[in-house]
Amino acid sequence: MAEAAISERVELAKLCSSRDWSKAIRVLDSLLSQSCSIQDICNRAFCYSQLELHKHVVKDCDRALQLDPALLQAYILKGRAFSALGRKEDAVLVWEQGYEHALRQSADLKQLLELKELLSNAEQDRSVGHENCATESASPMLVSESRLHVNGKSSESHTDQSKLSDQSQLHSESGISFEVDSKSNTNICNGVGDKSTGEKKLDSQMNGNPDSQLCSESTITSEVHSKSNDNMCNGIGDKARGKKKFGSRMNANHDIQEKLSFDSESCTDLSDRCNNLPMICSKSSDLDETPPTPPRLSNKSDIRDESKRNKKFCFTRVSKTKSISVDFRLSRGIAEVNEGKYTHAISIFDQILKEDPNYPEALIGRGTAYAFQRELMAAIADFTKAMETNPSAAEAWKRRGQARAALGEFTEAIEDLSKALEFEPNSADILHERGIANFKFKDFYTAVEDLSACVKLDKDNTSAYTYLGLALSSIGEYKRAEEVHLKAIQLDRNFLEAWVQLTQFYQDMANPTKAFECLQQALQIDGRFSKAYHLRGLLLHGMGEHGKAIKELSTGLSIENANIECLYLRASCYHAIGEYKLAVKDYDAVLDLELDSMEKFVLQCLAFYQKEIALYTASKLNSEFVCFDIDGDIDSLFKEYWCKRLHPKNVCEKVYRQPPLRESLKKSKLKKLDFSVTKQSTALLQAADCIGKKIQYDCPGFLPNRRQHRMAGLAAIEVAQKVSKAWRSFQAEWKYSNKSTSKNGKRPRRRERINLPSQNRGGAGCSTSSSSDTTSYGITESKSTGRFMMSWHDVYSVAVKWRHISEPCDPVVWINKLSEEFNAGFGSHTPIILGQAKVVRYFPNFERTLDVAKTIMKERLYVHNKVDSLIDLSRDGKLQDVMRAKSCADLYSAVGEDFWLATWCNSTAFEGKYLEGTRITLVKLAENRYDFAIRTPCTPSRWDEFDAEMAMAWEDICNAYCGENYGSTDFNVLEKVRDAILRMTYYWYNFMPLSRGSAAVGFVVMLGLLLAANMEFTGTIPQGLQVDWEAILNLDPNAFVDSIKSWLYPSLKITTSLKDYPDVGSTLQTTGSVVAALSTYND
Repeated sequence: MAEAAISERVELAKLCSSRDWSKAIRVLDSLLSQSCSIQDICNRAFCYSQLELHKHVVKDCDRALQLDPALLQAYILKGRAFSALGRKEDAVLVWEQGYEHALRQSADLKQLLELKELLSNAEQDRSVGHENCATESASPMLVSESRLHVNGKSSESHTDQSKLSDQSQLHSESGISFEVDSKSNTNICNGVGDKSTGEKKLDSQMNGNPDSQLCSESTITSEVHSKSNDNMCNGIGDKARGKKKFGSRMNANHDIQEKLSFDSESCTDLSDRCNNLPMICSKSSDLDETPPTPPRLSNKSDIRDESKRNKKFCFTRVSKTKSISVDFRLSRGIAEVNEGKYTHAISIFDQILKEDPNYPEALIGRGTAYAFQRELMAAIADFTKAMETNPSAAEAWKRRGQARAALGEFTEAIEDLSKALEFEPNSADILHERGIANFKFKDFYTAVEDLSACVKLDKDNTSAYTYLGLALSSIGEYKRAEEVHLKAIQLDRNFLEAWVQLTQFYQDMANPTKAFECLQQALQIDGRFSKAYHLRGLLLHGMGEHGKAIKELSTGLSIENANIECLYLRASCYHAIGEYKLAVKDYDAVLDLELDSMEKFVLQCLAFYQKEIALYTASKLNSEFVCFDIDGDIDSLFKEYWCKRLHPKNVCEKVYRQPPLRESLKKSKLKKLDFSVTKQSTALLQAADCIGKKIQYDCPGFLPNRRQHRMAGLAAIEVAQKVSKAWRSFQAEWKYSNKSTSKNGKRPRRRERINLPSQNRGGAGCSTSSSSDTTSYGITESKSTGRFMMSWHDVYSVAVKWRHISEPCDPVVWINKLSEEFNAGFGSHTPIILGQAKVVRYFPNFERTLDVAKTIMKERLYVHNKVDSLIDLSRDGKLQDVMRAKSCADLYSAVGEDFWLATWCNSTAFEGKYLEGTRITLVKLAENRYDFAIRTPCTPSRWDEFDAEMAMAWEDICNAYCGENYGSTDFNVLEKVRDAILRMTYYWYNFMPLSRGSAAVGFVVMLGLLLAANMEFTGTIPQGLQVDWEAILNLDPNAFVDSIKSWLYPSLKITTSLKDYPDVGSTLQTTGSVVAALSTYND
């Protein structure tokens, strides 16, 4: 081993003597992989400096100074690198630090004098106003003092300039390591745009004599620019220009759209340096290769006249008789990559590799060009071959990791990036790349570790802060997440993506005011930033402002007309407000788009279903609202596929399609909806708005929605009005029924409601029957007795219909109307933790859900596995481990496999009976990733049990109010009525009989029943409390009643205002008038 090391050092000395810096760096890489020598780190920094790979110089110097803060050579090299990069103040600061160390301790006098002269020259340059590079202004003597140490001996690298070969040699940074930096304009993988200027440049320079130096396009201002719109990987875009696009979230939604990037070091304006060189106009005859084309100017560049710009492209004459060096051709290939000329770049690299098939720099260069062309497999093959030639090439490991991340191979990508970190342990860039790969792999905790380490090393990395904020949000650390998002903006207020992510953060936190402020800031930076208009439309849609959302989305589509998210969202907004022609047009546009992701395919599937619902609604527009009956008129197979977002092929073949819009136009004379503002309608809407806003949860994830509030108010009033009518009939029946049975404690049995199933006529009409008149929702009025009959199902159906018409893109349907899926136990799935992500709406209920699960496990001593077999918890100490569990990992470890358990609900109707409540499930998705959720399967047997319980709960309410207490305005007298209403609400929430929307419907009906009983809720739901979860996590209805009454009852006031409200059914008779009422606001 020692002999091998000596051999390598001998080889290193020879390579440095021949000025072969590229190969010298390879040898140093090998030596450093065996042992971390501070001197070797400095030696490599010196080699990098000879190739003007200034960022690599800084990295190595930082690493050396971490090991030895008094190393003067590192201060000298680092300061020169900063100076060459145009960071004059940073250079002076570094040299001053080094000089202070030299004065405080014994130091190499040559290095001390060199530092003093560097500082003196920098001060002189500053005083006369020159901006020349301090490295160039230093004397030749000082240049010679930075020497390479091999085997403890110094090798003077610049002492004899006359000995340098007259052959021009150009070494570009990418010739050594093609660095994908997160700061480039377009990212191969994980990055965010250039923090300072928004453009990256590849610098390359000849070694040796200034007189033989070649200054090419890539030396000066070659912009890294991808002409392709293809997305390759993980990037957040150029923050200065804001040209990047963001995908929609999650986490709901956080998916950041991926862009391509290629990074090479930026070189500062070298016009002064080039002016010092003997220059001639370069002609094609002077070179064997075609000279580079002029670079693009940055949007921040000063416009210079042609003569000044020509000075920047200086070429030293190269003899026609001499061959172009490999390093020069490498730099030319990189210049072509920078210009987006990937095919030509590949041809240049091919020529090099034809001569030397294992040349690692050329392999990395060609792999990079392939990556830009999205030929990712070819890119990976080149990077792999480069690593086989030089296993210590950290850049190849990093590049392959980026390419694998672009393919979604995150496990392999993370392995490669981890290997790259072994060679460069403190590389902020690689930590940044791996952090983003971990984020996209949904390993949020590891992402937080990597990105936190990155920002400690690179305190100005706005991309790292942005992704760190996203990762922190995902694991529920919202305060820290907000802080790091704000930090990214503090570093660069023009960083568009930081504003975007902060917007989505505030939207998740249900803070629309701050979210709108962030979007306003983004649009001030770039008025044509389509993503901002999309997000503003999404925010307005979530707040029920569909008309305003349409304007924002239309502006976004005028900038980016093929944005499927904008198109689909605008279609749903048009649909909601009754603009069916425009809705169908947008749905068709969504269906016609070419797709490139599964998420967009899901939107296309939804567009098909939503178009059918829009056509159905249009056919009902001028019919009475009672005839709008999705559950009765729409085929069950259609509803199943709609709820599950499945491919509609099967639906197209088996289900009756809705009539085209032209038939509805012909039959109904469909026209734009105008809401008739009358005294009655105005009073009704004012009352509805006041009542409806009481449903609002004050919790993260729940935006205030004006449209849903109005829907809730109108639904609650209609429930109250119809229930009041039914109660009048019940009260009359109670009054004149046989009182003897009541005295004996037996309840008089009411006549069963006539069941009137709706006949599917393809959406053309509603069902009727000659035996009774259908007034609404299956509520019947018997012709023979005149009694108005209403079941619990009828009561809730009033609210269900309003819930659907208010947001037609939500598939709110009764689960028992889903035929096969109903028999299979189809039900809701509400995740609390998904993978490592803490679901913002529901994670606050985690601790209580875990405690309830442990209580049930202790009580029953078993749970069910995924095939419904029992797992005995009484053996092997499992129960003890369960009771100690604090997390999903703890609980899973205690049980040992995927499992579920069911809560129970104590029956009120049948003493001693328990109903199956909600299933709490724990499924291991991967290592340290779990799906911890509640599920409510609605099987036929479970449905029958809850149906009976709900029927009895409804009868209890009717008996409590329709007897002696009928019409009472005494708050104390109405206590039993209130308690009975809460008990039925408890069973509804545990029943969860809808595909979605059960929570809102349950609270709306509760408000309506209280109003019918002369009680109005005037308060608000307490902060952080979700009423449906209170029911789900209580095993006994009385416990639920006690928890709710503590804040509900003090906010109830006695009122008879219901009789003053206009009748909803008469005021809003048609479906069209209902849609208009939900879409019309005074402002």
